[in-house]
Amino acid sequence: MVNYLVNKLPEYFKPGIILRKKRIIRFLLAFFLAFITYQVILEIITVEIPIFGFHDIVDIRNLQEVPPQRRDFPGDYSQQNLEPFLEDLVSHNYWFLSTQELYEYFIANPKKPVPSENRGRKKVMISFDDGNKSIYTHLLPILERLENKYRKKTQVVVFINSGFLGHQDSLIKKVTCQDLRDGMQKGFYDIQSHGLNHENLTKISLKALDRELSEDQIRLRKCTQDLDPNQIVASHIAYPFGAVNKQVDKYVAKYYKSGYLYDSLKLKLRFFPPNKYRISRLTVNKKHSAERLSSLASGSWLHKLIGKK
Repeated sequence: MVNYLVNKLPEYFKPGIILRKKRIIRFLLAFFLAFITYQVILEIITVEIPIFGFHDIVDIRNLQEVPPQRRDFPGDYSQQNLEPFLEDLVSHNYWFLSTQELYEYFIANPKKPVPSENRGRKKVMISFDDGNKSIYTHLLPILERLENKYRKKTQVVVFINSGFLGHQDSLIKKVTCQDLRDGMQKGFYDIQSHGLNHENLTKISLKALDRELSEDQIRLRKCTQDLDPNQIVASHIAYPFGAVNKQVDKYVAKYYKSGYLYDSLKLKLRFFPPNKYRISRLTVNKKHSAERLSSLASGSWLHKLIGKK
């Protein structure tokens, strides 16, 4: 259409219009190339840390742990898929970050040199919410087997609701204080907060909010006090339901160093440290195969090509 209109104009108008068209085209090409270059540079300098958020672990070979004997929870993940995923990470020498390591080296002081033994290693964090009994009965044996096989310690983050410790009358049984102590003494558990009673922190009174945050910290530290002289336990929190707002931020900052979301995103580190109270985590459910999780952890080009699933 533009060419048609240009051809209809008198000859003395055409050179100016053609020149402007060329200038516009050159500008658009330059802008496009600059944008692509910026995106490539941004991709190169971006450090991605996948933080996986699991919930209950089930043994699908045990009929008591699968429907119809047990309610089907969306966040369940099979023990049979979890083990090969974790073994893949261990065999490829991933650095299993604790919440304090992530905070200390990549958020609070990103210029602080990482320990020499961890330099150049791919980073990952594996977390489990709610304090279900399966982190003791199903997860801990996996971690012990991997340690025996590879002679490497694998630490995972367990976000605990201390108000439910030892509960046996719920649909899903909960860990006891002694379970947590056992996992911590063996070096497998990084014990952190998930709120006292798993309340949506954005929908409760300020008094209840403060209690959910402070009391959970008190109880978890009391459970582990002789094992935790530096009070690393319950220094970080994962928001129940991933729910947070500015008011929650204000109260969380009174007790915790950082806060974790549940937003199906990787943590991305670029020019500036991320918001320490908005740390992204990848949601995990039974639809994810072990291979899929390994792909997410590695950041492979195939994953970037096909997108999230």
